[in-house]
Amino acid sequence: MEVDKDKIRNIGIMAHIDAGKTTVSERILFYTGLSRKMGEVHEGTAVMDWMEQEQERGITITSATTACRWEDIYINLIDTPGHVDFTIEVERSLRVLDGAIAVFDSVHGVEPQSETVWRQADSYKVPRICFLNKMDRIGASFIDSFSSIEKKLSLTPVAIQWPVGLQDEFQGSLDLVEEKMYLWDQDKLGEKFSIKKIPKEFEKLVKEKRELLIEKLAENDDILMDKYLKEEEISLTQLKQSIRKQTLNLKIAPVLCGSAFKNKGIQPLLSAVKDYLPSPLDIPPSEGKNFKGQSIFCPPKDDDFLSALAFKISFDSFSGTLTYIRVYSGVLKVGQKVYNSRQNKIERIQKILKMHSNSRKAVSEVRAGDIAVVAGLKWTQTGDSLCTKERVVSFERLSFPDPVLSVAIEPKSSVDQLKIESALKKLEREDPSCQIKKDSETGQMLLLGMGELHIEILLDRLLKDYKVSARIGKPQVSFRETPAGTWEGSGEFNQEIQGRMHFAKIGLKIEPLERGKGFVFNRGNFLNLSPEIFSALMEGFEQGLSAGPLMAYPMKDLQVSLLSLKYKEEDMSLLAIRSCAYQTFSKGVRSIKIDILEPIFRLKITTPEEFTGAIIGDLNTRKGRVEDMDKKGDLKFISALAPLTRIFGYATDLRSLSQGRASFSMEMNGYAKVSEKEKQKMLI
Repeated sequence: MEVDKDKIRNIGIMAHIDAGKTTVSERILFYTGLSRKMGEVHEGTAVMDWMEQEQERGITITSATTACRWEDIYINLIDTPGHVDFTIEVERSLRVLDGAIAVFDSVHGVEPQSETVWRQADSYKVPRICFLNKMDRIGASFIDSFSSIEKKLSLTPVAIQWPVGLQDEFQGSLDLVEEKMYLWDQDKLGEKFSIKKIPKEFEKLVKEKRELLIEKLAENDDILMDKYLKEEEISLTQLKQSIRKQTLNLKIAPVLCGSAFKNKGIQPLLSAVKDYLPSPLDIPPSEGKNFKGQSIFCPPKDDDFLSALAFKISFDSFSGTLTYIRVYSGVLKVGQKVYNSRQNKIERIQKILKMHSNSRKAVSEVRAGDIAVVAGLKWTQTGDSLCTKERVVSFERLSFPDPVLSVAIEPKSSVDQLKIESALKKLEREDPSCQIKKDSETGQMLLLGMGELHIEILLDRLLKDYKVSARIGKPQVSFRETPAGTWEGSGEFNQEIQGRMHFAKIGLKIEPLERGKGFVFNRGNFLNLSPEIFSALMEGFEQGLSAGPLMAYPMKDLQVSLLSLKYKEEDMSLLAIRSCAYQTFSKGVRSIKIDILEPIFRLKITTPEEFTGAIIGDLNTRKGRVEDMDKKGDLKFISALAPLTRIFGYATDLRSLSQGRASFSMEMNGYAKVSEKEKQKMLI
């Protein structure tokens, strides 16, 4: 089915855990007619939380995709996780989305993961609107939540609605743009609501807040400013156009309110998606690179060359590999052969599906600007680009954070060995934020993940979904190694392999970088390296980076500079260059002092004031450092940094310290050097 591109909205729902993202999604599905019954997260019946692990825990773990209609627009909707351990799901969804709904708990306002996903949306320049949810809850405050967005986040929030009542008296909202009032009847499941003129008791409030809205818009709109200063009437069309333009230009974020669980506020939110979030035509053409590394732009036109990005992989017992793709230009059709520019492989499109959570509908094609799923691709991985051989396009690949925890996995029998290896490979392909490694000393398989919950979910899937019998070790922190000094030297590879001499000689300088800089390769005077030689060098360095010389932890925060490179021009050997790069790098890092780095997490703790002393005292025993404290009513908000090694099982300890009344969230903050004393203990 062909849809006008200006009628398509590719949007995601993002928020901190428990802000109500999935409940908002469920109401959207119900009011757009896609679901006949509202699913509830707490009952394990949410359509978008279809995995057994999601239903058991009442949280979103993997991004769920669906397509629905509202009025005359066609919405591709992705519900993303809110827990910090699954941030990669948000990252890869935002990479392909045109707009987003940021959901906030109006009791707490901006929470830690709210800031994280907001920064991710900033990095991909995704326009967004805000929905202050849970306006019916005790402690809900539109003003405080709005203020927290204003203070902590990048875009200027502008209220286009104002609540009618608060907490248990919340009834609906005042539309500041169209100057009308929405009221919901709770007995009607929110399907029916009344639209009324602004009552006299609200006229002054609406006038005041509408003028404030126009003032904010006029700051970035010369036409509106001129009319405002001349006190000329501003039409509804002009006002909406200005809101839309400034939302798309990342100047503002319109703010709406409601209570998804109580079925209030979702229909105006859908209308705001239609009015203010972009279609594929409203965003700049996606930029990729051709095989020469030159920029190439992909406008959302059906008659252009094909360009698409694979942003997610999952496995299905019926269809096998499912690859989620966003088509940027051209048309992808069943039976077509496409070129994977990173894998240098040809793939055949066997089946195209439109997804609704974990159910699907087969279609014959997917056009520019749309999102769909392709079944049965053999080689394609997350972040790969699909195109034609006639016009090669490679989009920038997604970057994935370092895993910080690992567990050892051993098969219970020799029969389980192959099953475990196959299942782990599938998990790794589905979820690039987990890694599978083999311990070089013990031969054990290691599963690495982003945190305790992430590891728990991966193991649960391994045992339940893939029905593997295995012994599981205790979680271990994944440390990092980094150079504490500088080395300069050279290495040579000169070997005969299968009757051919392979030769390369490389000079390198290895030096430390600031924390958080990762790995930098400085080509020095060799800026014109061919792509093949550059790839061979990088493969050698990456092999060396994967296991440091001290305890075989991955290395980070260092720069390698290429000082010299010699090889036989007439008989160049990429094998020799790759091997020499690895051996020279390994020789260098073995020659200098190496520091051990440990992952540091930021804790955001919310507690009744009476437990503050006990919680801070406990943090001190964990080598934690309190950075900030704030107060709101009877609650204290503590921000602290602590090593991951000291906060295993913190949720249980915090409940004990606060009689179950405190809560916390945590996110990776970076790495810090362990002391020499601790390092020596680790080396024993």
